[in-house]
Amino acid sequence: MRWFIGIPDQVQWDAFVAAHPHGNLLQASPWGRLKEQFGWHCRRLAVFDSMGTPVAGCQVLFRRAYGLAFGYVPRGPLLAGDPAIDDRLIRALRWLGWRMAAVLIRLEPNVLLDEPHATTLMDWVHRHRWPIAETIQPRSTILVDLQPTEEALFAACSKGHRADIRRAERLGVTVRVGDETDLTTFYTIMQATGSRASFAIHSPEYYTAAWRLHRPRARLLIAEHDGGPVAAHLVFADARYGRYLYSGATDVGLRSGANHLLEWHAMRWARALGCIGYDLWGIPDALGQAAYAPDEQTRLALEQAAHHDPLIGVYRFKKGFGGRIVRFVPAFDVVLMPPLYALARRALGG
Repeated sequence: MRWFIGIPDQVQWDAFVAAHPHGNLLQASPWGRLKEQFGWHCRRLAVFDSMGTPVAGCQVLFRRAYGLAFGYVPRGPLLAGDPAIDDRLIRALRWLGWRMAAVLIRLEPNVLLDEPHATTLMDWVHRHRWPIAETIQPRSTILVDLQPTEEALFAACSKGHRADIRRAERLGVTVRVGDETDLTTFYTIMQATGSRASFAIHSPEYYTAAWRLHRPRARLLIAEHDGGPVAAHLVFADARYGRYLYSGATDVGLRSGANHLLEWHAMRWARALGCIGYDLWGIPDALGQAAYAPDEQTRLALEQAAHHDPLIGVYRFKKGFGGRIVRFVPAFDVVLMPPLYALARRALGG
């Protein structure tokens, strides 16, 4: 069969991402358009079959930092599983990287360690001798299976989380779907949360663009108590998973259980869209390592180490929704300028 490289149009690309078993929000065109508004250059490549149908491809983001250019494929590439096809995609990606004067392109496959495909993928990586690198997106997360009934999903939550959801409702916390005018409220809550928890947040323009570009598969949820907003979630959904990306709460929101109620509404929304799962988006990586530990002693040591991670509080919140801990395969670098690679890797943080 004849294969050829091409640049897919937006509709064609998004259909391919939606149908691919490893398709992800970060490989879809709205995410690429979002990043283009904030300093990145987005390019797409695909390998097409003789009928003009994409069978492998990637959305790659390019950016300059510290005087160097980098390429990044978040939660990709989307491979065919046929080495001949996938090698052709990588050759085209190298050519694109050279045109963009990139030192490296970091690939971050959306493949879990316990998937059968993981072994084949890593064999392919080792054959090419690409250096293993740190992931930019969280390597470990919690996935909730949304395929059971709502009653079964609620029952799978921890006893404490079920109590917090009911307590929020009993205290009069209500949840409504926000519109564009509510993004200012969302940002104010994010500012307070970032200041309290000491983490960086995006600009208000970023959140507004993310919401606009991903509609109708983006939802802004606002929790209110005594007539005022106390918590907010901005969540997204691709073809297979809901994605919990941005959230914040006031002190009142934290005390009232508003975040628990919002998350429950977000999961139900994703399920209603037909998503098979919900990605809680990031926990301490030591816990992901522990889930795949070869023995009990190693598992216990990793779980103990996780208690010193700044994300441990976030993990305690997320684990109560009944999902399973998973870990992705590592990222790896396609090196385009070997003399500058060590410098570029330090600039990227590993």
